[in-house]
Amino acid sequence: MMENLYPEWMPENRDKKKYVKEMERIFSGFGEEKPTLLLHACCAPCSSYSLEVLSPHFRKIDIWFYNPNITPAAEYGIRLAELRRLVDTASYECPVTVLDTPYDPTAFFAMAEGREDLPEGGVRCLSCYELRLRSTAEMAGRGGYDWFTTTLSISPHKNAHWLNSIGIRMGEVCGVPYLVSDFKKNGGYARSVALSETYGLYRQNWCGCVFSRRAAEQ
Repeated sequence: MMENLYPEWMPENRDKKKYVKEMERIFSGFGEEKPTLLLHACCAPCSSYSLEVLSPHFRKIDIWFYNPNITPAAEYGIRLAELRRLVDTASYECPVTVLDTPYDPTAFFAMAEGREDLPEGGVRCLSCYELRLRSTAEMAGRGGYDWFTTTLSISPHKNAHWLNSIGIRMGEVCGVPYLVSDFKKNGGYARSVALSETYGLYRQNWCGCVFSRRAAEQ
């Protein structure tokens, strides 16, 4: 069972978390002075609906495009360019800016060493989420952001419980609260597909790493 492989800090109750309601509760507690958000994003399609939900509640959103799992470099460049195009084209209720890091998959392959043959959706993916959310939490701390979160939960292939558990822990370590989410809920994933069609976004059929691409091609 996957639960037996959870780190000690990760709760094992996966079925009773109501992340959408908790996110709405947090929003309702914001005062007139809206906070700032650092949003980890992996691509434009996943960001489309997430930004639609988030932008009314923040005074500024900076998107952190940190994805060392994406290969090759050309794919990384396409996804980053499409994210920038979405932000330049769409209208949001607060300023949105894309931040990025130079392409460097070293950290991902170091994490994946010895785990190359593990199935998609397992421990390797769990560690990949932690790699990216740790970077986002650290960036949020350095940048003085009020909150941070990720768009990853919009994918039906991503475990929202894992993402939120990791995000909460990274937030505690770095001193910035993590905004829990499950963007796929309430028709969110379908809305992201529709928005991708509206804006003509490049929509990939694998997560980004060589292992997910291999699984998609089988």
